[in-house]
Amino acid sequence: MAILTDNEIRDINNYLQSGKPLPDKYRFLLFEDKREVELVWNGKTNEVCNIVMPFQTIELVDEPRVESDVKLQKSLFDFGLDGRGRQLSGWTNKLIWGDNKLILSSLKNGPMREEIEKQGGIKLIYIDPPFDVGADFSMRIEVGNEEFTKEANILEELAYRDTWGKGADSFIAMIYERLSLMRDLLADDGSIYVHCDWRVSG
Repeated sequence: MAILTDNEIRDINNYLQSGKPLPDKYRFLLFEDKREVELVWNGKTNEVCNIVMPFQTIELVDEPRVESDVKLQKSLFDFGLDGRGRQLSGWTNKLIWGDNKLILSSLKNGPMREEIEKQGGIKLIYIDPPFDVGADFSMRIEVGNEEFTKEANILEELAYRDTWGKGADSFIAMIYERLSLMRDLLADDGSIYVHCDWRVSG
């Protein structure tokens, strides 16, 4: 049990009576379990997205070019193939377009979760999140004697923007939620690699 000074007791009472959260100093003094290390940032929440959205097939890219490729295709994509080597079902070898938070949530909470767990979970996750460089990826283009600014279209704006108006706290909140979802899909012996630079890795 923690031994508190009279001043510490008075401060704790003041915080509780005013309805304010206790500073970390008092939280660690009052509660003896110090096994965990914790990252703290403004706006931190432990809530993680749990939406399930259906996946819609837009394009199939795994059909062999010639009949001689069918054997090779079967060795690479050996889960749920038709007679021509096209993958009919399964969760591997898919390129999924969309917001990665919603996709990860749908993989974790949707019908593919059972298939992923049957295979022992995901072995490797590599992510390349924005580096917080503040760029909006518009570009200057010269055509003859004229110069134009090519602005990002709506899809590029959502997919490639690298501006964080709320600073590092909003970046950490974004990456934390996604890493939490990834961890839940990862195999026991799986690995997550995060590609980032000095702006957000310190």
